[in-house]
Amino acid sequence: MTEGQTEAVDWRDGDVPVSTLFDDPYYSLEDGLAETRHVFLAGNYLPARFAPGFRVAELGFGTGLNFLTALDAFRRAAVGGILHFTSFEAFPMPVEQMKKALSRFPDLPADVLAGPVSARLEQVRGADFELCVIHGDARRTLPLWPGRADAWFLDGFSPAKNPELWEPGLMAEVARHTAKDGSFATYTAAGHVRRALSDAGFEVARVPGFGRKRHMTVGRLR
Repeated sequence: MTEGQTEAVDWRDGDVPVSTLFDDPYYSLEDGLAETRHVFLAGNYLPARFAPGFRVAELGFGTGLNFLTALDAFRRAAVGGILHFTSFEAFPMPVEQMKKALSRFPDLPADVLAGPVSARLEQVRGADFELCVIHGDARRTLPLWPGRADAWFLDGFSPAKNPELWEPGLMAEVARHTAKDGSFATYTAAGHVRRALSDAGFEVARVPGFGRKRHMTVGRLR
């Protein structure tokens, strides 16, 4: 598949998307929302760290579930201001497929995709958020990004199936684009990923994972 093309998706149980390119589900088959809250929110000590202007960056936008979960938590935290969310995605999912995948989670914010949006999500602004989805290979696009994140959601497909999104060089770029005292969280506990993040400058810890995953990985920038 050519980078930037929308990806073909298989649907399991009617509305659970599975990547045909990477043969991997976009979120946990057990409970995608609970997984996101456990891995990416709790793993980054959120919502306790939320503040006006808080910046989240992500590798792998997928269905947008992580973004909507973060926005929901940001709104519930009632800290005011804007949540800045930037995601890097090589194979964007069409918005209509996103809506189908997110239909499992009716309690998440519905206003983001309610208005007119393009066939591929790129930029959406609301009263309390700014979402930017940067299309293309993150190994090329992240080095060009001028921003820094307070928290990273590392959510590429399995390192065994999508190794490009876990390369040491890319993990070094993640660290370079992390603010002081910034953090990351990821569902994977693969040893080579933990080593790459440690070498990049993070204090890395293996902690209990979600569901059937025994461990996941979190860290803070040294």
